[in-house]
Parts: sequence; structure tokens; C-alpha cells
Amino acid sequence: MNIPSKILENAVYEISRLPGIGKSTALRLALHLIKSDSSEINDLINSVKALHENLKSCKNCHNLSDSEVCDICKSSLRDDSLICVVEDIRDIMAIENTGQFNGLYHVLNGKISPIEGVGPSQLTIQELINRINNNKIRELIFALSATMEGDTTSFYIYKKIGNDSIKFSSIARGVSVGDNLEYTDEITLGRSILKRVPYEQSTKE
Repeated sequence: MNIPSKILENAVYEISRLPGIGKSTALRLALHLIKSDSSEINDLINSVKALHENLKSCKNCHNLSDSEVCDICKSSLRDDSLICVVEDIRDIMAIENTGQFNGLYHVLNGKISPIEGVGPSQLTIQELINRINNNKIRELIFALSATMEGDTTSFYIYKKIGNDSIKFSSIARGVSVGDNLEYTDEITLGRSILKRVPYEQSTKE
């Protein structure tokens, strides 16, 4: 790509480093920024800076939050005896959009994947176990992606907790095998939450 300005070229390079942004899209965005008002540019800079410096991880569930505890964990309207285990915050957004779940969440920040070098210690599994030990949890819902890695992670947690007083369940397989929750339509995902099945049963399917 032949860019006449070194300043513009550097901007295009930095923008193109963002996930899913190619050089052509980066150039289009950079040219748009050139035409933007100074106030718009400052707003963008300030919001990105705040994103990097002020955004926190909820100390309870590891969701993103403006404070130490996220709004979901703080809400008195949520069922704090019910925890839905997800891979990342995008899954929380997807489930919340269905309006079919009123419990709490726990974000693992990934899934066990030996091929990618991700083991249990790199996820928030121990933090989940601590939550269960320190709170009265009646049900744990596995809402991980329907992949081998997702199933492996669910099974590892199930065996690691080994608590007979807790009901383990898994979202119904209305979610296609191999799919990530963030790409599942809200109706299908909502039904899969409502029609969740005992985890022991899901492992036999």
C-alpha cells in the first residue's frame, strides 16, 4: 500500500494491529479521523485511555466493571445461589441479551487447551472453587462453547469441585457443536439456558 505520508502510514499501521482490522479498513478509519473535529479526537483518546487505565475486573466473577464489583454481582435482584460459568465477557453479554437468566456469572477467561498451551492454572478455576466454598451455591451451569476444549474444561471443573450438594447442569445443545455463544442467536441461546440439562446427562449425549 503506497501511502504518501509517514504520519498517516504510522497511524494506519497502529490501527491495523487491532483484531479484524485490515490495512484497507485501517486507512479508511485514519482518513475519517483526519476529517474529524478536535473534540471528537479528544473524546476518542480519552475513552481509550480510560479503557486502559480505569476499567477493572470484578473481584467476584471477573466480568469487566467500572468498580471492584460489577453491577450484576451487586444487584439484589439476582439469584446469588446460581452461577453460570462462561469463557469470557462476550458470553455474559450474549446471555444477558436473552433476558432468560437471573443468576450470577463466573468468567474463566478462556478454556483448557493443551494445543494452545492453556492449562487449568491459567484460568480462574481456583477462584470459582473458592466462591463455591465460601457461598451457598445450589447450582452451577456450564455455558461453555460446544467444542472439545469447552467440554474438557467443564468436565475438569466438575471433577475438581466434586460437591454432591451442588446441582451441575449444562445449557441444552440447541447451540450447535463447535459454536461460540457470542455467535448464537438470542432465541436459541435463551432456550438453551431455560432447557438446561443435568451435567451428567450432557456428558452422555
